Amino acid sequence: MAESVELPGRLAILPFRNKVLLPGAFIRIRCTSQSSVKLVEQELWQREEKGLIGILPVQDAAETTSMDSMLSQGVGSESGERSSNVQVSTSDAHKVDGKNPSEVIHWHNRGVAARALHLSRGVEKPSGRVTYIVVLEGLCRFNIEELSTRGPYCTAKISPLEMTKSEMEQVEQDPDFVTLSRQFKAIAMELISILEQKQKTGGRIKVLLETLPFHKLADIFVASFEISFEEQLCMLDSVDPKVRLSKATELVDRHLQSIRVAEKITQKVEGQLSKSQKEYLLRQQMRAIKEELGDNDDDEDDLASLERKMQNAGMPSNIWKHAQRELRRLKKMQPQQPGYNSSRVYLDLLVDLPWQKASEEQELDLKAAKDHLDCDHYGLVKIKQRIIEYLAVRKLKPDARGPVLCFVGPPGVGKTSLASSIAAALGRKFIRISLGGVKDEADIRGHRRTYIGSMPGRLIDGLKRVGVCNPVMLLDEIDKTGSDVRGDPASALLEVLDPEQNKSFNDHYLNVPFDLSKVIFVATANRMQPIPPPLLDRMEVIELPGYTAEEKLRIAMQHLIPRVLDQHGLSSAFLQIPEDMVKLVIQRYTREAGVRNLERNLAALARAAAVRVAEREQAVSVSKDVHKITSPLLDNRLAEGAEMEMEVIPMGVNNHEISNAFRIASPLVVDEAMLEKILGPPRFDDQEAADRVATPGVSVGLVWTAFGGEVQFVEATSVVGNGELHLTGQLGDVIKESAQIALTWVRARVEDLKLAAAEETDLLQGIDIHIHFPAGAVPKDGPSAGVTLVTALVSLFSQKNVRADTAMTGEMTLRGLVLPVGGVKDKVLAAHRYGIKRVILPERNLKDLVEVPADVLSSLEILAAKRMEDVLEHAFDGGCPWRQHQHSKL
Repeated sequence: MAESVELPGRLAILPFRNKVLLPGAFIRIRCTSQSSVKLVEQELWQREEKGLIGILPVQDAAETTSMDSMLSQGVGSESGERSSNVQVSTSDAHKVDGKNPSEVIHWHNRGVAARALHLSRGVEKPSGRVTYIVVLEGLCRFNIEELSTRGPYCTAKISPLEMTKSEMEQVEQDPDFVTLSRQFKAIAMELISILEQKQKTGGRIKVLLETLPFHKLADIFVASFEISFEEQLCMLDSVDPKVRLSKATELVDRHLQSIRVAEKITQKVEGQLSKSQKEYLLRQQMRAIKEELGDNDDDEDDLASLERKMQNAGMPSNIWKHAQRELRRLKKMQPQQPGYNSSRVYLDLLVDLPWQKASEEQELDLKAAKDHLDCDHYGLVKIKQRIIEYLAVRKLKPDARGPVLCFVGPPGVGKTSLASSIAAALGRKFIRISLGGVKDEADIRGHRRTYIGSMPGRLIDGLKRVGVCNPVMLLDEIDKTGSDVRGDPASALLEVLDPEQNKSFNDHYLNVPFDLSKVIFVATANRMQPIPPPLLDRMEVIELPGYTAEEKLRIAMQHLIPRVLDQHGLSSAFLQIPEDMVKLVIQRYTREAGVRNLERNLAALARAAAVRVAEREQAVSVSKDVHKITSPLLDNRLAEGAEMEMEVIPMGVNNHEISNAFRIASPLVVDEAMLEKILGPPRFDDQEAADRVATPGVSVGLVWTAFGGEVQFVEATSVVGNGELHLTGQLGDVIKESAQIALTWVRARVEDLKLAAAEETDLLQGIDIHIHFPAGAVPKDGPSAGVTLVTALVSLFSQKNVRADTAMTGEMTLRGLVLPVGGVKDKVLAAHRYGIKRVILPERNLKDLVEVPADVLSSLEILAAKRMEDVLEHAFDGGCPWRQHQHSKL
């Protein structure tokens, strides 16, 4: 242990906040603050083994009152001594451990001189801050005479408190001291014998007990116990050996009694256990501890923890009462009972739900939101403007009940990412719930708890996962819900999306109302038709049509190509896709409303480039220099006395960035030959329409599908028969009726259209008409093919070809009126993608062209038709066939 040390007149002071180092004890500290690092560097690191510092306890002003009462008691009363504190403002002296400079710190007037047994210096990365790890040994007590500041740390004028050898010999002859020594030795030996049985480490302590003076052993024993800061200060202030020994005897006896109680509990538990009960060991131990404390409550710790969580969950009062009843029921159950786990899981759900926890919304910046939308989405001007309007209303009235936005459009046009952008602009969390294929009402409302395997609905489960009560919740594929004997999910969504009802949404599993009014719901769908009208009425539909070829080009260059290159570990230095090649991919390999197939084709090009790059990979040798730091070994006594976990921070380590280097002669530039080699022969060409209408009886129509607008060819032919009409191509009832109307109209105007000789009045005499809609595997229905059917029949009977550059859409009546249809924008965009130059539209649909991009309209000739004769006039080269006959007669 520490031998007698001659102390200098002044010592550098290292403050210990709420911690005391006693003589003979060891402590490991990590110095990170500027003042402590400077002190260790100047007083210990540079002076090596000769360095000494003073360890002085300090305490916050708020904690001083309780400590003063402790210090004013019998400590030092026999010698007439009484400890006092020195109050120092850190603004005038020294800031302790980085605390507030204006805070008042109380410095104790007594400390312990210490020397360093181990020093380790390190540097934190990446700040470069120097830190020290120091193992200190307490030597002897001293008294503070004067405290002053020296640079970044404090120094103090001190006076030693240790007795001289003659004074100590006189004290050892005192009968009171002899009695205290015997008591201390007896209790210490009993403690050592117990520790020797448990830890097998009592031998070295016995040697210390026989060789060291008792007044020094008192400090060593007390330093090894977990005691309060006030008791540590009492030991530090016990300068009189008799007082010190008395206090140490009291603390050792208390520690011995705690060990005896623990042994009693363990013996009691082990006596109650049998071989079949060993899995309950921990539970029985907790019960025995509670019985020893006089607490006979049989509640488990996890139930107590659950109750604390319930108190902090912020449940409304009515739900709190319900949860309390459920918890009382759970406490009466044994864990082996069947209903225990289900009740526990139910209470865990109540605790985890965000009853009051909400995302803190940031102040809305409409310009930043607009820039964010423009960055993430190209085009979609009308949709982005509607989102900005929505955000503007939220900014002016944050608690406004806004409409439920429903984005309707083909796949791949950015519906889901728009919902994510709304969440980002609002600063709220985002969660997506897929409703595609959901047929069970329980997926929305949850299962009743009486069923085995019951669980909450997707909405409540999503709120539990997201952890806030006001997220942006995306109801994806809302048009693809079904219904069967288990209920109708679309009907359950009526309550969810109604602001007047969702304030008290009742999930069957939860069985208590939950407020969904703070959730912002956004829905997506490919089609509006499958959505029930009552559900559609609760949403504001925003249609997202397909992209034009120019928009796809810009999206590919600005978004898709950089993303594809990043996903495949490439850059523009390895692969370059010129705009002309992207245009070819759009024209020849993709004809879709969105951009998913375009991205897939670009990914195929990137994979081909990745193969070429990987084949030319060259290994790069990497070296890393590490400078090892060696530290002096601890003193043998320290190594024997305790195991110490050292944290050494290496200095001077050179961190080299390691990267894979791929060297290629030049970047791979995609050309037309490479496109065909990787993507195969072109799937589409601009001559398709011309080839298919090269014979009479074929017309080009425009239809709308869930994937956007499409071009639909209609073929008609006649064969010998009995005047029957045959329809093929998986047609619905509406389109079959349109075909019958078209044939009737043509037969009624045989003479006007000059489709037969004067003596022939019945077109179908001796023949059958067969009308086919190609792509027979695809179901088709709708009224907009009426004008296309008439045109195909007139072409068949007049033997005139329909213009290959003309497509049409529109519904017709039996009297020949052309009625407006829907999906005009998608159909016009489809005609543009297929290279059609002329589009025949119902006259009442011209107003819908406002939504069509200007660059598309400029490349098309839009022809209005009020009656069927107008359609025929525009569809045939040279005008309507009957007018051609009139001109020939003239």
